[in-house]
Amino acid sequence: MEPAVVEGLGFAHFLAQADGVGRIVLGLLLLLSVASWYLIVTKWLANYLAQRQATAFLARFWQGGSRSGLGERLRAEKIDNAFARLALNAIDAAEEAAAGDDKLATAGGLAEYLTRTLNNTIDQEAAAAEHGLTVLASAGSAAPYIGLFGTVWGIYHALVQIGLSGQGTLDKVAGPVGEALIMTALGLAVAIPAVLAYNAFSRRNRLWLARLEGFAHDLYVLLTVKHEAAGGARGG
Repeated sequence: MEPAVVEGLGFAHFLAQADGVGRIVLGLLLLLSVASWYLIVTKWLANYLAQRQATAFLARFWQGGSRSGLGERLRAEKIDNAFARLALNAIDAAEEAAAGDDKLATAGGLAEYLTRTLNNTIDQEAAAAEHGLTVLASAGSAAPYIGLFGTVWGIYHALVQIGLSGQGTLDKVAGPVGEALIMTALGLAVAIPAVLAYNAFSRRNRLWLARLEGFAHDLYVLLTVKHEAAGGARGG
């Protein structure tokens, strides 16, 4: 006996039969998907460019000559990455503290002011690196449940229509129920890339900030040693 072929079923048929609630669920899933993929693409490109710019800057920084004139060399460059901003802010703080002005910011001395400046710059970079991750986390956690709700609503809607038609045979039930499961599949299709991207970006941010903190420590040593050496020379 040849199996019966059910015609007219599929996503297009399900979309045509969906009511207002079903269309709202589809719209939410579409919105989450677009937002997730936009963030995935833009953040990947931004992270790739930031990595290249930071690597090039660090090579120039450590091979750029002596400590004298370091501030002028940095100000002559394009500040286009977190490491350059950190270095410039640190040097500005060191020069401001060395000026000896009676300001509250520099009242604690060079070491205290430089530490605060480095920490504030790293905190700002951490906040910038976290941009968009909330959306990815929300999409990864909420999309499956939104899709499941759409499936439950679609099954309920289909069963009501079947009950009203009085045709409750298996071949009449299987098609609409199977179509309703499309919502669950769409929810997973939205959630899986968002979760994978969130984990990848979170790992990248941890490594990036650890590298930035290491550079901040190098700057602290470089600038405080320079200041102490200059103070010792004046004292002698």
